[in-house]
Amino acid sequence: MTGTYLGMPAFPEAAAVSTKNTRLRANLRHATHTIRAKRAAAVAELADWERLRAAGAAIKDRTLRHLDHYLERLESAVTAAGGQVHWAADADEANRIVTELVRATGEREVVKVKSMATQEIGLNDALAEAGIRAYETDLAELIVQLGDDLPSHILVPAIHRNRTEIRDIFTHRMARWGRPAPEGLTDAPADLAEAARLHLREKFLNAKVGISGANFMVADTGTLVVVESEGNGRMCLTLPETLISVVGIEKVVPTWRDLEVFLQLLPRSSTAERMNPYTSTWTGTTDGDGPRVFHLVLLDNGRTDTLADTVGRQALRCIRCSACLNVCPVYERAGGHAYGSAYPGPIGAILTPQLRGTQSELDASLPYASSLCGACYEVCPVAIDIPEILVHLRERVVEGGPASVRGTRAVIKPAKGHAAERAAMRAARWALDHPGVLRAGQRLASRTRRFHPRRLPGPGRAWTDTRDLPAVPAEPFRDWWQRTHGDGNRSEGKSTS
Repeated sequence: MTGTYLGMPAFPEAAAVSTKNTRLRANLRHATHTIRAKRAAAVAELADWERLRAAGAAIKDRTLRHLDHYLERLESAVTAAGGQVHWAADADEANRIVTELVRATGEREVVKVKSMATQEIGLNDALAEAGIRAYETDLAELIVQLGDDLPSHILVPAIHRNRTEIRDIFTHRMARWGRPAPEGLTDAPADLAEAARLHLREKFLNAKVGISGANFMVADTGTLVVVESEGNGRMCLTLPETLISVVGIEKVVPTWRDLEVFLQLLPRSSTAERMNPYTSTWTGTTDGDGPRVFHLVLLDNGRTDTLADTVGRQALRCIRCSACLNVCPVYERAGGHAYGSAYPGPIGAILTPQLRGTQSELDASLPYASSLCGACYEVCPVAIDIPEILVHLRERVVEGGPASVRGTRAVIKPAKGHAAERAAMRAARWALDHPGVLRAGQRLASRTRRFHPRRLPGPGRAWTDTRDLPAVPAEPFRDWWQRTHGDGNRSEGKSTS
């Protein structure tokens, strides 16, 4: 995959283009409505869903408060089980570690399990620069890779493609990556799945190195867990001689008992299933069973900075279910590519600016990629208050302020382009602190209302392009109240005194 998120325009510009793509919007609308309806039915089956949700949030919060302790326990358990643990402070270090580990095997091809962490760090491109070809084995990721595309959804990376487009991609691109598509391939789901199966089986049987992420890591035993629906993950986790797992440090849970809570929350929230078809677990290495060499790369890449933010750290609870994307009206219309990140949708709007910072125009725009309707919070299985974090990050973008940057406390400068907003807010604060000025301003606005434009000029034009400018009343509320109630209240008060 040669596509990259680098250099993408800010969200408003990207969304202005994607929302005009009628095919994209139709694909997204059909897919997201179908997924969220199934999810709602699956969740409704559990009478204790809200208690499970609260338990998941509590487990995550407790683990994050003592993250150093659980990570050290995890490292000891993985090492004792025959695995090797590597620590990566950022994307560059993680890519370097994985590249060197693959080179040490002498191989130039790897098979991959679907992994958000490796997308986040751009691992495929880093391996390609080193002459190593990475093959995606998840069906949707395969579609994206063959189409020289980028993922647009956490759970269904090719959600923006329909069956006809997928057939064309398989027909024209599959031969470049290995076994070609069958002659006369149709767009029937069964035929497309069979073409992918035949293509991937060749990769599985020849691969000596597998690369994965993990949905969870159990600190007590050093066990890693991958949940999936297709079985490709299990093939990648068991057939290669060397397995390299790149996992964010926030994915650790203390015990198997804690894991049990998330194995109920995740499948219902993501695929609307009571349990995942494939739940694979592995602990180090075992003679004669699975890979002979196991490496775990623990990835920070901005997570400790996020943890230092008492409001924003909620985002680290995320279990990557994608429920928030499927209910978000902004995502449904703009699509995942507009977010310019491996993490699209509401969770991406709060996670990406914390992992990458808000210095770029794109990252500074992401906290505004929301209507603040709150639907994302309602469906989140670990109760992340996404609207609260969005508002918090908007304040950081406009005002700047103290934050953790690469583990060091620093003062972030306000993002460019918000000087007028800051000036307007300061003027509003001053007026609200001076009742006489506020009253005079209200009266002036009422008396000149006939001359008010229906659309704002300059920077305000973007706001009124999609909404009407509220009409100013003929009389300020305070004047109306004084005229209709004020004298009567005073005279009534005098008669009863």
